[in-house]
Amino acid sequence: MKLLQRRLNAQSLFIVVAAVLWQPFGVASIPIPESNCYALDNSSRLVDFSSWIGIPFEYEGKYSDVVVRFCKDVESRSQTGYVGFGRFDKFNHFVSGSGSVNFVQGFYHGDLMNCEDSPDKMGRTAQVNIICGSCLNGECKGGVGCICNVTYESTCRAVVELAIPCKEPGQRVFEGFTVGFHPRSWEIVYNGMTQLGFERAHHEFSFRTEQFHVALYMTAIASRSTLVQKPIVQVFPDSGLEVKLSGSGAAGKSPTTLSPSMLLIDWRCVKVRDAPYVVNITIPVEGYEPIEFFLTKMCEYTQDQGGDATRGWAVFGVISFIFMVSSILFCCGGFVYKTRVERQHGIDALPGMAILSACLETVSGAGQSYSRHEDLNAAFAREASWEHQPVPAQGTWRPSERKYGSM
Repeated sequence: MKLLQRRLNAQSLFIVVAAVLWQPFGVASIPIPESNCYALDNSSRLVDFSSWIGIPFEYEGKYSDVVVRFCKDVESRSQTGYVGFGRFDKFNHFVSGSGSVNFVQGFYHGDLMNCEDSPDKMGRTAQVNIICGSCLNGECKGGVGCICNVTYESTCRAVVELAIPCKEPGQRVFEGFTVGFHPRSWEIVYNGMTQLGFERAHHEFSFRTEQFHVALYMTAIASRSTLVQKPIVQVFPDSGLEVKLSGSGAAGKSPTTLSPSMLLIDWRCVKVRDAPYVVNITIPVEGYEPIEFFLTKMCEYTQDQGGDATRGWAVFGVISFIFMVSSILFCCGGFVYKTRVERQHGIDALPGMAILSACLETVSGAGQSYSRHEDLNAAFAREASWEHQPVPAQGTWRPSERKYGSM
């Protein structure tokens, strides 16, 4: 029992120490919100509306009631039923507004009845203009909020004016900045916000021990690319994993969408550890919150990458040097022997020339005299000729000459 209590106390102490050590990390990080119900205001500050998802707002109209379910859908309800004016599109349809309108939400792909031939081919659609505060006509003061007005641009499109008490904007996001494992990808950072899985350390996202290098590509819009500064790296624990940054990104080159800058991470396991090492990379941005994300790596065995590479090149160099010296000594010795002993001169005195000459003669077919089809045809043609061949004198007979192949 006492042993169990000691183990529990030790585990509690480890958790407390780990929490204290983790405090420096994640302070300035801007992770992407848990839902797509968020927006950036005109000053690029993040406003999260995740707690408002599904809250209904009803407006009593002359012929029907319009209901807006925040970040869900827009409906027109009546005694005959309801008609959908679109669902909330979670991709790039919650943007900042202009003038008295703070934010604009888009709702698409509503009912198709009598709207099959709409210009955008999306059926009924709706646009919700969000005003932070109260309506301009003085209605809807305080409370959760309400719909100020509803207008219909056509039977297939509705424009809703909604007033709600907005939250205070958060940190300033560096829009247009991405980080990914490919020049045209953004798995780690998208639009200045750290994506899920890289906003903190995850064991399941760890790189394996044999991964010596990790290449990251950074892009930014050209008008703000000069604001990106050199990245900073921190490792937890601070010993056991050697990390070096290189590439154009580490040198401070301004990334653009046409020419991404590469940040090459070289990490080497010096000490074996059961838990993964945490690498915190921070990219400062002038005038904005810094970009921060986490990478983890397992160290199941120690690595001596630099030593192995140097040793391999050294062995290759030694073997090449020995081969070259041996070849030169063999050639020189053979040349001297054939010149002095065998009395050969010129190119014939080089070692191996006799073998090379024989091989070339064999391949080229020199010295062979096999009968070919052309020779046989020529012989028959001579026999069939009308010309009279001279008869040799009596008593003189010579065997016909025959040529045989010879090596």
